[in-house]
Amino acid sequence: MNRRDFLHKASVGALAMSIPGTITSLFKDIPMGIVVHSYGSRWNSKTPSAKYPGFADAVDLIEHCHKIGAGGVQVVVKDWTNDFAKKVRDRREKLGLYIEGSIGVPKKTEEVAAFEQEVKNAKEAGMQVLRTVCSSGRRYETYHSAEDFAELQKNALSSLQLAEPILRKHKMKLAVENHKDWRAKELEALLKQVNSEWIGVTLDFGNSISLLEDPMAVIKTLVPYVFSTHVKDMGVDEYPDGFLLSEVPLGKGILDLPKIMALCRQHNPNVTFNLEMITRDPLEIPCLKDDYWATFSGVPGTELARTLRMVRQHKYTTGLPRVSQLTPEERLAAEENNILACLAYSKNSVRL
Repeated sequence: MNRRDFLHKASVGALAMSIPGTITSLFKDIPMGIVVHSYGSRWNSKTPSAKYPGFADAVDLIEHCHKIGAGGVQVVVKDWTNDFAKKVRDRREKLGLYIEGSIGVPKKTEEVAAFEQEVKNAKEAGMQVLRTVCSSGRRYETYHSAEDFAELQKNALSSLQLAEPILRKHKMKLAVENHKDWRAKELEALLKQVNSEWIGVTLDFGNSISLLEDPMAVIKTLVPYVFSTHVKDMGVDEYPDGFLLSEVPLGKGILDLPKIMALCRQHNPNVTFNLEMITRDPLEIPCLKDDYWATFSGVPGTELARTLRMVRQHKYTTGLPRVSQLTPEERLAAEENNILACLAYSKNSVRL
């Protein structure tokens, strides 16, 4: 970064933080994009529906997101042919949407060639940023000892080191998500070990609450590395073994979205804002059970106390939304309505 770029970024960020009322006017005129996981019910849906037909591939997703006024998509890149990548590129260029990818990382040397082919396909489609995760599931459900989690950390570092030369070769950015796996300082330490300009963060605004972290502390720790985002708002409630956590429509939850988005822009003026509004039953975070703590030996009790106090103070007043009792058609409708409500918030409240 040269001196002029640094001064520009610093001045924009300072203005955004010092004059909250003007935050919205500083954002680029690019509507919020949509993460494919927002369409968990509709993506590859087998439910016959005239009103909410399933999306068979990335082109279907692009077409629909353009229709409802989104600015782009973040979609899985796997097993694409070069011809399909070109089809994706042609369609998104015609519609004027940006596109980001979601990709796996190589676990061993023999997988590097396949990884490179997916990177090449993503680049052919017009992608510059690829989101990834380095774990196989939620930390408190998948890893049952300190040794298990240490193995994850070792394997994640190895995977990113295998991926880095390919990313550098093709000038593609890889953004590791805080995916209910890494606490913020752990992910920061991983990125510092890799030490590459091509590897940063997909900053999920709410996931780390499940790991007893303060959301703004997570943002401030990881935002210097932000390449992409998963925008969401979160609702919370109590249950006997800990607390419940749900994605809720933007503006209805506990997160300070304008402040978070301003911080993202301050550190990366080109960052995209990608909606991940997952319509599902609340997740149970069993932080009062012994098993939950198997990989959290260094986390102080004050973090648990602060989180449970926050839950009691900000319980979702109307009860967290549930969808398991709905028919498949009703779930599709609830999913679409939530996404449309979030897009409306992004346009009316933060002027994306």
